Amino acid sequence: MQSWVNRKHGTLTFRLTQVLTGHGCFGRYLCRIGRESSSGCHHCSDSFEDTALHAVQVCSAWDEERRAIVASIRLHLSLSAVVQAMVGGQPGWDAVTSFCEAVMSAKEAAERERERSAALISRRNNRTQRRTTHDLQPP
Repeated sequence: MQSWVNRKHGTLTFRLTQVLTGHGCFGRYLCRIGRESSSGCHHCSDSFEDTALHAVQVCSAWDEERRAIVASIRLHLSLSAVVQAMVGGQPGWDAVTSFCEAVMSAKEAAERERERSAALISRRNNRTQRRTTHDLQPP
């Protein structure tokens, strides 16, 4: 069975798929599935809704990665320009894939850290509640 992705132009990676679909470590998606209480971006101070488009075009946390992809594809970063670069040849495909890998791996690491911090706080609160409840018990 032949994949719809042309092997000549590259492979469709997990993180590239996340960016193209918006189903990944984006605040809007995580909020929608109940893993975040807010859809805001954790990576920039502008408090924008965190979407794939925000990460690709706006978020200041990814300025360096954005400069690299713009230099490579020589186009602005609209969805149509990104797709055009991807299907236009191997250099464009590689630039888009590299951008997605860098941004999404950083976003995933940040999400794991937030989850670890939340778990530690939850464990501390549970220990405090147990002690308090236990201390109130008659001997």
